[in-house]
Amino acid sequence: MVMITSTHRQNRQISHERGFTLIELMIVVAIIGIIAAIAIPSYQGYIKKGHRTDMMSELQNIATTIESRKLAQGSYSTISTAVMNDFDNTDYPYQGTALYTVTVTPDPLTSEWTITAETIDDERMDGDGDLSFDYRGYKCRGSTCGTGDEWK
Repeated sequence: MVMITSTHRQNRQISHERGFTLIELMIVVAIIGIIAAIAIPSYQGYIKKGHRTDMMSELQNIATTIESRKLAQGSYSTISTAVMNDFDNTDYPYQGTALYTVTVTPDPLTSEWTITAETIDDERMDGDGDLSFDYRGYKCRGSTCGTGDEWK
């Protein structure tokens, strides 16, 4: 009879140690919610910064193409409109959802050109500020312009 009592006690202890209480589960859910509330906006900020960086790189690529065509053809006015149409009024990125519309001014091209990437309304980058790059190397994001970290 003594053995039955000790086995009975062990079974009772095991049954009390199984599972989680409702309070423990609620605490875990609250912790996950707090972490998500902090992590999701931060992640979205990194995504925006990545798209902005891609567009800045594309603006510099376009500027390099303009300058190399000018050197090869002798002047800005001789750069063919077909080449400029590849960049002007084009949505970027080429694949996926377009986030920016790029324009090159003036038309026809002169030595004082400007490339502007305007954010597309109601898309992910809307409100982040338009980007521009000009012949002097001036970078603008929104209304902040210069030759430093204006694109950041």
